[in-house]
Order: sequence, then structure tokens, then C-alpha cells
Amino acid sequence: MRATLKAIDRNAERWLLLVFYVMLVATMFIEVMRRELLAYSSIWGEEIVRYSFIYLAWIGASSAVKERAHIRIDVLMHYVGRRVKGALYVFGDVVMFIVAIIAFYWSLETVLVSAKFGSVTHGLRISQVWFLAAVPLGFALMMLRLVQSFLRDIKDLRGGRPVYEGDMLFD
Repeated sequence: MRATLKAIDRNAERWLLLVFYVMLVATMFIEVMRRELLAYSSIWGEEIVRYSFIYLAWIGASSAVKERAHIRIDVLMHYVGRRVKGALYVFGDVVMFIVAIIAFYWSLETVLVSAKFGSVTHGLRISQVWFLAAVPLGFALMMLRLVQSFLRDIKDLRGGRPVYEGDMLFD
């Protein structure tokens, strides 16, 4: 059971991103073929692509928080010591956590209002709650990853190790 939870923690966002990306690409391919070969397209295909992209963006944001891959200006980080660098990362995580809590609250309110009034999508005619839930889900995952990052950084600082800085995109 512990190994399963560890695998989910390590790969949850990757697998979700893969599912939504495949769904996006496959639906887009089918719709392009239908449009070019049959001169016909459907509104549901456009909606699936749009909502898959929304889920991709929010799950990807959580994955970026986990890997510390968000765009940031880190010029200052090259000139400070290890402990100051760790403190700055912890401070950034705390600030982002506060922002995520506020955004989670406001985005959840939108989902609840949609559920209350029973709004549906135009093409698929299913509840919009399923698609609006991408935003609070993304912020919930971000909050989880921020807590993990915060705990990892505190452990590293106490152990005298450098904090995790993520992988550099460009050198």
C-alpha cells in the first residue's frame, strides 16, 4: 500500500497530464479529419479539446509547483548563502500557499453556484461543474505540493543540506 501511495505521489500529475493530452490530441485529430474529409464538424469536439486544455493547464501548474519549474527571477539566488536561499524559497511557498487558498475559495464558489443552478455545456449538454472543477482541483493540488515543498525545505534546512531548487530549463 505504501509503495502504491508513493508511486501516486511521484507520478499522479504525469499520468493525468498524459490522459488529458492524449484526449486533446486524439479529439483534435478526429475533428480535423471530419472537417477536411467530410466537411462536417461537431461542437462536442471543440468542447472536449477546450476542457482538456483547461485541465492540462491546472494540473500542469501543480506539477510545476512540485518540480519548482515555474518561471521565476532567480538572479538574487546566485548571490545569497544556502540558508538565505532556503528561507527565500520557504517564504515564496508560504506566499503562494496564501494565494492558492484565496483562489481555491473563489473558484470553488463558482463551481457551487454552477451546481446550484444546474448549468450545462452547450455542446455536450453535461453539467459544467465537471469542467469548472478544474480550477479548484488545480489549486488543491498546488496546495498539497506546496505543503510537501515546505516540509522538504524545512527538513533540508534543519539537516544542513541545500534546498531543492528544481531543474533548470536553460543554462
